[in-house]
Amino acid sequence: MNSPATAPAPLRASLGEMDADSVAYMAMQPAPPAVPPTPEMAREGMRRMRPINQPDLPHVAMVREYQVPGPGGPIPVRYYRAVGTLPDEALPVQVYFHGGGWVIGDLDSHDWVCRAVANAAKCAVVSVDYRLAPEHCFPAAYDDALAAVQWTAANARLLNIDPASISVGGDSAGGNLAAAVAVALRGSGPTKLRAQILTYPIVDLTWRYDERFAEGVTLTNDGMRAFIEHYVPQLSERRDPRCSPLYAATLKGLPPTLVILAGFDPLYDEGEAYAARLKSEGVAVTVLRYPGQMHGFVSRPKLLPKSYDAIAGIAAFMNAH
Repeated sequence: MNSPATAPAPLRASLGEMDADSVAYMAMQPAPPAVPPTPEMAREGMRRMRPINQPDLPHVAMVREYQVPGPGGPIPVRYYRAVGTLPDEALPVQVYFHGGGWVIGDLDSHDWVCRAVANAAKCAVVSVDYRLAPEHCFPAAYDDALAAVQWTAANARLLNIDPASISVGGDSAGGNLAAAVAVALRGSGPTKLRAQILTYPIVDLTWRYDERFAEGVTLTNDGMRAFIEHYVPQLSERRDPRCSPLYAATLKGLPPTLVILAGFDPLYDEGEAYAARLKSEGVAVTVLRYPGQMHGFVSRPKLLPKSYDAIAGIAAFMNAH
């Protein structure tokens, strides 16, 4: 297993003030439960919050579902084509991995995000319903993510996409999977990535979180630690680059990268550290910082409208690459 010669030093966020929308959002949240919710309770909670967090789904030109052969069985994926595109047009495609700490989330939880990205960037999106922990611990989600990207590249004719214009993206745990897959696919293999879009990604499962995020934010330090314990229960595995891409021996040769960060987020510092290391190793990096926002804002546009700015930033980055 590869590991860096020296673990990167933490970077500190300059947080400033939380946006008024974020303050109002937190004021709406119920008190934390006395007993930590089970994974299924957390999944149901996310499903119930969807109509509160997200507006009606935007229309797209096409939505289809496929079953991708995977190492643990079929992997459900949902395929979108942007409104206004032609049926016979070979579109660029983003393979998208939803967030949720590798424990919660599914194709429906991020349906709005995938539709919005497809329409804004005039592209196709393949959203991946990878296996979740704790039922399926590391490296199950990573293995499914890699298989889904390889399937997308191999089925460019079926999907009517441009095999030379494949990107990966995701938020939080999905950003982790996108980053890890990009490291795995770098080099001389048949699948080439044009870009990676990492929205508040998890990149180091050994990170020491800022004590300011112990409470009062959508994702707390304890909540992040609980997700990690579900996904990678073995401490000895947490520096594996397949789950902690910041520990890859080198990041040279990775495709142009967009990193989106929220200021009030335990993952802010490690996202900055990953962007800095990418730059130091010659990767073209763009960082969009939303200092007044909290973790998860991109998938909560109904109450946190900065989501639309982030979607526009993703589209602009994809169009540029």
